[in-house]
Amino acid sequence: MNNELHFHFIGIGGIGISALAFLYLKKGYRVSGSDLKKSEITQALKKQGAKIFIGHKTINLKNPDLVIYSSAVPKNNPELKKAQKQKIKCQTYAQTLAKFAQDYFLIAISGTHGKTTTSSMIAQILLKANFDPSYVIGKKNGWHLGKSKYLVIEADEYKDSFLNYHPDLAIITNVDADHLDYFKNLPNIKKSFYQFKKQSKKIIKYKKRKINLQIPGKHNLYNACLAFETAKTLGIKNNIIKKALFEYKGSWRRFEEHKLKIRNHKLKIIHDYAHHPTEIQATLQATREKYPKKQIIAIFQPHQYHRLNALFDQFSKAFQLADRVIITDVFAVSGREEKIQKTSQDLAKAIKNAEYIKLNKLADFIKKNAKPNQVVLFMGAGDIYDVKL
Repeated sequence: MNNELHFHFIGIGGIGISALAFLYLKKGYRVSGSDLKKSEITQALKKQGAKIFIGHKTINLKNPDLVIYSSAVPKNNPELKKAQKQKIKCQTYAQTLAKFAQDYFLIAISGTHGKTTTSSMIAQILLKANFDPSYVIGKKNGWHLGKSKYLVIEADEYKDSFLNYHPDLAIITNVDADHLDYFKNLPNIKKSFYQFKKQSKKIIKYKKRKINLQIPGKHNLYNACLAFETAKTLGIKNNIIKKALFEYKGSWRRFEEHKLKIRNHKLKIIHDYAHHPTEIQATLQATREKYPKKQIIAIFQPHQYHRLNALFDQFSKAFQLADRVIITDVFAVSGREEKIQKTSQDLAKAIKNAEYIKLNKLADFIKKNAKPNQVVLFMGAGDIYDVKL
């Protein structure tokens, strides 16, 4: 046990960083952490033995051996400033995960879109093949401490975080214009991905294969082909790979389906993390593919004013496969916003058959307007998932 070592996580409720906190708890370390608000994740961490603080305050810092902070944490965070002043060792989530990964055969999945799905597929195949991998994936319950040498991680490109890793096997799903608040332009993004490729021992190449999946969408078939090639490289047999991929039913907030009854109408509700124009188009295409005769109501929460402004024209053209579009309030990310130019209302005006509805009015709107034969598709990486129907 490692009870004498104490790790403090700033922003512990985040998807990736919380997975790392769970892993350290499992390894026997003392874990504490703070976040702006209580959540399902912070409650689960508390149950596992972590000391959780809601709100960021200097008194939360109880002489830890190491402070780990999310890339979303601003430089003026009081806990981070106090730790630096007291000369406590501070590391980003990516730096800490890279250190953790040194003991493993590292399989890192990078790319602008599809990281979570591809990582989840690979983890599922390895589990099916009795490889017992460890994994850190950006989804609810997206962690596991296995007994083997294999570690599967998502390698996020924001702020060049993925350049902390030197994988044994790496995947680059795709490269698209995103995180322009940091990268500024597509050539800079490509330069970072090229560097990631250079520091990976082997890059998995896409090869088209016939694979039966339960989840719809060409993008998911593409992700499955990459997962297939990864498993083949590790020596796993085709029949095990195909069975694991067929059994894959999707991840949290990735085409996550629910049934709902409103005023005797049966509705299909889908939650998806899509927050970039390319992802919105892919998710709508998958929805249309699965439900060709149903009316699709697409409800979108833009994620960051900066992304909305930088990709406004692409967003305005991304909803063509929806019958009706609702745009709700922007999920603003603290410390990452600049001067607001375009708004949700502007985006609603720029899209055919679209309207703006406030986030706190969405549930009432759906209950009032629900009709038979509808699919209600919620998209966004913010708190739109929390809308209670």
